[in-house]
Amino acid sequence: MSDLNKTIPYSTISYATEPTRWTQFLRNSFIYQSYRFVVLALKVMRIIVRGHS
Repeated sequence: MSDLNKTIPYSTISYATEPTRWTQFLRNSFIYQSYRFVVLALKVMRIIVRGHS
């Protein structure tokens, strides 16, 4: 994309931010994504257990 497209008001590119290399790495990392899945699953289980007691 050229810099000209980024200055057009209300265009979709004017609101988007470029992810950093670290963000891209975390998004593609199987180990990190597995860890986040376990954390989310534990949070959901905690909510379910509290609701059923």
